[in-house]
Amino acid sequence: MKKMTLFLFVFSLFFLVKPEKNMAAENLQAIIDSMKEGAVLKLENKTYEGNIVITKSMTIIGANKTVIKGDGTGNVISVKAPHVKLSHLTVTHGSMNRNSAEEYAAIKIYSDNNVIEHIKIRHSFHGIYLSKAHHNIIRYNEIKGMGKGEIAAQGNGIHVFYANDNLLSNNTVDGTRDGMFFDYANNNKSYDNNITNTRYGLHYMYSDENIFKRNVFTMNTGGAAVMNSNHLKLENNQFIINYGNQSFGLLLLQANDNYINNNTFYMNQRGLYIDQATRNTILNNKIIQNQIGIELWASSNDQTFTLNQISENTIPAVTLGGKGENNSWSKNGKGNNWGSTFPLTDLNQDGIGDFPITYHSSLHQLIEDQELTNLFLKSPAITIYEKINATLKDDEVMFKDSYPLTTAKGKHSSIIYLAIGLAVMLILIKGRHQLCIIFGRNGRKT
Repeated sequence: MKKMTLFLFVFSLFFLVKPEKNMAAENLQAIIDSMKEGAVLKLENKTYEGNIVITKSMTIIGANKTVIKGDGTGNVISVKAPHVKLSHLTVTHGSMNRNSAEEYAAIKIYSDNNVIEHIKIRHSFHGIYLSKAHHNIIRYNEIKGMGKGEIAAQGNGIHVFYANDNLLSNNTVDGTRDGMFFDYANNNKSYDNNITNTRYGLHYMYSDENIFKRNVFTMNTGGAAVMNSNHLKLENNQFIINYGNQSFGLLLLQANDNYINNNTFYMNQRGLYIDQATRNTILNNKIIQNQIGIELWASSNDQTFTLNQISENTIPAVTLGGKGENNSWSKNGKGNNWGSTFPLTDLNQDGIGDFPITYHSSLHQLIEDQELTNLFLKSPAITIYEKINATLKDDEVMFKDSYPLTTAKGKHSSIIYLAIGLAVMLILIKGRHQLCIIFGRNGRKT
């Protein structure tokens, strides 16, 4: 009898000492299952055990230190009902298994009309995954991967698969494989997202009619890769310091009828890289201090470049692989502003140069044949090489702008100051040493 009393006393002490482990944490799924349709569940500053599946409409709200920790074998949270709202949670330890039949995520959504906001995600393969899920709102979330050294071993920050009409806004993604990946996903809107330290900040595959505005891409291998996707609108985005061998601010590959307006491409290896693309409109963009401003392959036809500022690039624009058809460097009598690279006269003061600009270069063959040429574009030897070939009449026409724009004094100074300010902020955040390794002390590749 005394032994039984002692056992019961010790057993009850165990529950008192470990209430989080033995009550709240282990019973989260049971609590969710016991809730009524449309109920609100407020979680405490505790660590709750996943994995959980939500099969009814409801709201789950966490506190400052609410954590839902998966067991590492699947999705930490699976949302299989419509009208679910999750907010103010930290979600960790989804499965990292790349060989499973299903791609796992911290939060995987299989249903429509849900809201996922103010969530922190760590230690999961994909961050937030929308699978055939429509009309969802994904906003103010912070998703952190393992960094560039582990890109192949992890998934994407936000993955949108066969999912349409979703809103993704004000999310921060750092160190994942791709920041935002859209696969057969149409009519989605992405606003004010900030993506750093990924392979591609944005990656579109077979996804049409999407809108992408006011997003910032910094320190990625590629800013945005648009592949086999049509009728997109990319406006007011910033592609800054996306750098690496064969890197770019924006890639258009087999991408047609897209509208690229009022974006900033600053200090990328290439500002724009365009290949096998048709009928894209590129206007009002600022393409500044890239190694190559625009790389345009002959497989791309009917591009229109107008009202862009294309200045202070090592090479303003280069045409590779032959001559494309019907690519135009002006529209309605207005071309582009090429900065101090091409001094202009404007005797009638109409803002348009008195003579066309024709740019000759002999570098196209080197760039086509030797990938490593990109590593030497900042070298003074490149300028000497160009001058020698110019005297030998061995260079070719890269573009002709019949209506080049003159620069209004002070017109573009604000974007330069903005870019400098962002670079300073990156130094403070990412570390001065890392940027010096990439760009050198004078801002050039070393």
